[in-house]
Formats: sequence, C-alpha cells, structure tokens
Amino acid sequence: MTRQVHRPLEDAEFDFVLTMSPGPVLAHFTGSWPKAIETGRAMDALLAELAEEYGARLTAVRVDITRCPAATRRYGVTGAPTVLLLRGGDGPAARHEGPLGAEEFRAFVDAHL
Repeated sequence: MTRQVHRPLEDAEFDFVLTMSPGPVLAHFTGSWPKAIETGRAMDALLAELAEEYGARLTAVRVDITRCPAATRRYGVTGAPTVLLLRGGDGPAARHEGPLGAEEFRAFVDAHL
C-alpha cells in the first residue's frame, strides 16, 4: 500500500495531522520561493520514499512555511528546508536545517525514530 505524504494547506490541518497520527510525524518545512521549491522537490521524493518504507510507524508531512505560519513560529523554523521529527505535542525530538541527501535523510530518521 502506498502511503501519501500529507500536504497541509493551513495550520489547522497540520495540527490535525499531529493529533491524529499514531506515531511520530516527520515534518519537512519548505517554502514557495524558487530556491525552496527546487530543494523541496528533491526532499519531497525522499519524504515519500520514507513514508512508504516506514509505513504506519511514521507520518510524513510537507509544510509550506508561508501557509502554516503558526506551526512555523511554534517550532522556531527560520529557514527552508528544515526537517523536524515530532512526537505528540512535545517539542521536536530531532531537527535538521538545510538540505539532506538520501542517505543523510534516512540516517536522520533511523537515529531518531
């Protein structure tokens, strides 16, 4: 079964995903300006692979920092790309700022899942 990467359109949807996810949420914060879009596309493909690989153990979310300003402020995201591993309502269990290659992305998730 193919798992979808959630793409919240606003803060309320992001909060809903966090509340309803049975396990950790891998949140990829990105932007809508050209450089962020270019980097985001590559990371989106990796995010989809990880969502498929980890199945129900992980929920993957792509968050546009312009469309979800409350979540962006709440987690102190100041640039894109930023990847957070979130558990429940607590602060991030893990954080990485800047682009990640496939192996680095997988190692990040493995180390903190």
